Amino acid sequence: MKAVFLDYETVSAGDLDPAQLLRAVPGLQLLAATRQEDVAARIAGHEIVILNKLQIDRALIAATPTLRLIALAATGTNNVDLEAAREHGVAVCNIRDYCTPSVAQHVLGSILALTHRTIEYSRAAVNGTWARSAQFTVLDWPIRELRGRVLGVIGWGVLGQATARACEAALGMQVRVANRVGAPPQPDRVALHELLPQVDVLTLHCPLTAQTRGMIGAPELALMKHDALIVNTARGALIDLAALAAALRARRIGGAAIDVLPQEPPVDGSPLFAPDLPNLIVTPHVAWAARESRQRCIDEIAANAADFLRGGKRGRAV
Repeated sequence: MKAVFLDYETVSAGDLDPAQLLRAVPGLQLLAATRQEDVAARIAGHEIVILNKLQIDRALIAATPTLRLIALAATGTNNVDLEAAREHGVAVCNIRDYCTPSVAQHVLGSILALTHRTIEYSRAAVNGTWARSAQFTVLDWPIRELRGRVLGVIGWGVLGQATARACEAALGMQVRVANRVGAPPQPDRVALHELLPQVDVLTLHCPLTAQTRGMIGAPELALMKHDALIVNTARGALIDLAALAAALRARRIGGAAIDVLPQEPPVDGSPLFAPDLPNLIVTPHVAWAARESRQRCIDEIAANAADFLRGGKRGRAV
């Protein structure tokens, strides 16, 4: 059996143990990285292909008749043509609930950094602003308490629920959940257009679909409080970033922490890279990336592959 992990270094920085994965898939080739244009050549003749963010489209599936399993090192499946895989009898597995603690603590840390204006006050401490102060402190940026304030959650899966629990327990926030886009109303949830004016912090944890793409744009941002915060650790294309940059620049919202962008890496830049945007944190898709979470990622792929080879359907999306 020929098997390949096309982009192993998207998960490991040389700090993980691949032993379980290599036992589950003997002879597995671990490739550090693969260019998209080289995918066809590298999967030719292979039965198992493991990948993270590369695209596997209909043409690639059709051109690889040996292919039996596509194993994703991620929860999202939008980079694989699932319908084509189904038509060609190719199984697709994803992994779930492997990075929940890491994502929840990233969201919590981002909310605290934005609320306490940690970046601005750190700069003030070292650039001479503090030394020039007539008082023992600097109070140039407002800080507020989060206890009793409203956390709005879009995406009530494992990650959304874990983040909500963390914000309730650590910060004393009230949690309200958005109704799923396009789904019938549920009694314990709030329609998005009704939720947005209520929230002090909005956190996104939903998948990227045709219905959710661009779900937070200029009209939605206009509904939010002028001091509300947005945290996105889900998918970059959920938010219209040009509209977000304009809202930040005009002080129509209070701040944002963005861990994901529509293009990764952002070789074409981003509206969020402008130097004049206040209270903005942009990180390079690392909310999930605690070492323990990445090790669970590898071990979950191993469990899915081993189960597939035994005839099971663990972690199956197709």
